Amino acid sequence: MTGMTTEAGDLRELTVGTGAGGEQLGTDMVVNIGPQHPSTHGVLRLRLVLDGERVVSAEPIVGYMHRGAEKLFEVRDYRQIIVLANRHDWLSAFSSELGVVLAVERLMGMEVPERAVWLRMALAELNRVLNHLMFLGSYPLEIGAITPVFYAFRERETLQTVLEEASGGRVHYMYNRVGGLKEEVPAGWTRRARAAIGEVRRRLPDLDNLIRRNDIFLARTVGVGVLTAADAAAFGASGPVARASGLDLDLRRDEPYLAYDQLDVPVVTRTAGDCHARFEVLLDQVYVSLDLAERCLERVDRLTGPVNTRLPKVVKAPEGHTYAWTENPLGINGYYLVSRGEKTPWRLKLRTASYANVQALATLLPGCLVPDLIAILGSMFFVVGDIDK
Repeated sequence: MTGMTTEAGDLRELTVGTGAGGEQLGTDMVVNIGPQHPSTHGVLRLRLVLDGERVVSAEPIVGYMHRGAEKLFEVRDYRQIIVLANRHDWLSAFSSELGVVLAVERLMGMEVPERAVWLRMALAELNRVLNHLMFLGSYPLEIGAITPVFYAFRERETLQTVLEEASGGRVHYMYNRVGGLKEEVPAGWTRRARAAIGEVRRRLPDLDNLIRRNDIFLARTVGVGVLTAADAAAFGASGPVARASGLDLDLRRDEPYLAYDQLDVPVVTRTAGDCHARFEVLLDQVYVSLDLAERCLERVDRLTGPVNTRLPKVVKAPEGHTYAWTENPLGINGYYLVSRGEKTPWRLKLRTASYANVQALATLLPGCLVPDLIAILGSMFFVVGDIDK
């Protein structure tokens, strides 16, 4: 039975039913977490049905931040759409704009200078580390651990300086262009970038030791929010979320783009599929990406030549369609580009990692307690801007 009551002009919904075994009456409350709530990473709304402190059912509701990016792509030319792309997942701005230009270059059959390819890979891996450090700092914060965020932001600032020097931007880099990169990196940049990577690698154990084996953190995360490999595959989850459940998939190794086929890319996996496994995958991936970025920079130092291709004043992709996908920091991003030979895309459809990952909440949250809900939500590693297309 459902009753609606009015208190001070607000509607409240109560679903009254029987308790366990029908022995006693209980009340299931419908509670909204969000769309403006500190632990929802933005304007995500969760519609929860609670029996006391236990979640009976959960429905993720998206769309509050809808900016119509896919429609805006259709009225922007191939230079302007990069602006929209790097704001989609603002923690992975370089990687997001990279996927768009790869799709355009593939449709145009364009060969990108080798130096630009290796610079793109180095910057993409540094951007991956920046993304992961944000979650490694903010996730413990959401479950009561304040100190890790200071260590995470110390390392972020060191690497932000490197990307800012190259691109001129701290968050929205706008450094990719169709045919390569905006411009050559400053003299001595690769040396300073390697020094920054070494500094972060030396200090990272400060964050690692603080969290990985902390008894309180383990109590809040081990065995909580278990996502099985079958469920991860069924929901289309990818990236650290899927690899923590045992899905051994990484496009950099399995469907290499740029020059990843020339690198040995270690894929970090776990099998537990719980909040702690997802956190560990993210943490260990930082070490891997630092190593990959360093190897890319060593290759850049051995290459000479331009970092972009001379383009006509108006760039037009030939009529046709193509699909490009990349291993973004949060998972697999896909870009389906359709052109009718004009200076703007006829259609650019995005397949975003965050959208797929957040669907799994409907399976993960029922049965958990409200405090565990926050731990599970934070461990799914999504950016709301990457959901609302």
